[in-house]
Amino acid sequence: MKSVHVGSPDEHPFLTAPNKTLIQLAVPVLFALVAEPLTGLADTAFVARLPGSEPVAALGIGTVAFSSIFWAFSFLGIGTQTEVAQAVGRGAHGHAVKVVSLAALLAACIGCALMLLAYPALDMISGVLGAQGNVGILAREYMLYRLLGAPAVLVVVACFGAFRGVQDMRTPLYVAVGINVLNVILDWLLIFGCGPFPAMGVGGAAIASSISQWCGAIWALFVVSRRLGLTVHVHGAGLAKLMKIGGDLFMRTGMVLLFLGLCTRYANQAGADEGAAYQAIRQFFIFSALFLDAFAVTGQSLVGYFLGAGAVPHARRVAAVVCGWSIGTGVCMCIAMLLGEQGVVWLLVPPTAHEVFGPAWLVVALTQPIGSLSFATDGIHWGTGDFRYLRNVMFIAVGISFGLLVWMAKLEPGPMLVVIWCVTALWTFIRAGFGLARVWPGIGDAPLALRT
Repeated sequence: MKSVHVGSPDEHPFLTAPNKTLIQLAVPVLFALVAEPLTGLADTAFVARLPGSEPVAALGIGTVAFSSIFWAFSFLGIGTQTEVAQAVGRGAHGHAVKVVSLAALLAACIGCALMLLAYPALDMISGVLGAQGNVGILAREYMLYRLLGAPAVLVVVACFGAFRGVQDMRTPLYVAVGINVLNVILDWLLIFGCGPFPAMGVGGAAIASSISQWCGAIWALFVVSRRLGLTVHVHGAGLAKLMKIGGDLFMRTGMVLLFLGLCTRYANQAGADEGAAYQAIRQFFIFSALFLDAFAVTGQSLVGYFLGAGAVPHARRVAAVVCGWSIGTGVCMCIAMLLGEQGVVWLLVPPTAHEVFGPAWLVVALTQPIGSLSFATDGIHWGTGDFRYLRNVMFIAVGISFGLLVWMAKLEPGPMLVVIWCVTALWTFIRAGFGLARVWPGIGDAPLALRT
């Protein structure tokens, strides 16, 4: 498996060319991360061509539900990436192999458990997210077929963490592009029907995703086995530590999903048009978040590598460069969103939802520059393994934002989508502030604090 550097940390190319090195690593990450939401946009664009607003609203509910479920197990990728990066920094290749093997095994087991446990709860999930009538029926159909790909999705997540832990950012790109190209092709065949393929509507979009993910999982495992190695002897891989990381990230992700689920519920309860507009904005919110997260993922690998080697000043330098590039990217995203609003309306928003879309879109665009720092600092602290601090910060941010959103909803101050996205902006600003303070000046027991 090709990595950027495996020698002494003092010889790492980042130290002599930080911006060039960061960009070289971040660009493949960017395209890999963007591939998934682009497929989500393609799904939405295809489904938006079906009659009425209900199919798009149902797709939004289904994608929120499954994104939430998969995000809850993001530790399989994040924890693996940090542990592998720090092992590479220490020169412990054997430990890295054990960590990857353990993560892949856990991913497969958790995915199979999800298939069995989530099936009886599909109606409840769609109801909690505000689905009613035909929207609820379509959402359940989508979620049923997406369940079939659950083990594959989590295996891919674990493998991507392994690749990025050794600073191999290109292999996840190749796998992600392959998954999403296949998904788009199958979307066209299964949503509308073609030749021997029946028209399956929203359910066809879900089947396309599941088939594509299984192909990607087989590909990723094959490459990991060939280039890094897999073993059945996972004793000493640090199961307890990985599960502790999983516990902190699970609680943190649970709070994120609680907040985002409340946002989705309020949007859908406001009406089918608001639900459809929220889905369109949410797709671009995820797109911009992953776009900004390219530097965060790269920073996680570099910070983990330098911290594993005991080079704290180098890790702090990575943090500064990542934050600088993230702010610049956030400004560019803001400008692009302002200029591209009409194109998004034409592509993703049903005609009846145009009126409620514009004001909320403006709010999301203007908050990109500062919001970018919340993703940058997440990546930095993932690299240090400071998962408990990130968990506690998320509890604070969600507690404030959740309470404010419930209060504002009771007051009914005006357009609900504007309220939802203003509160979401506050949520990202709180996280950014605490994330920066952990590095500069280094509040609490900060891993990146300079100590005498």
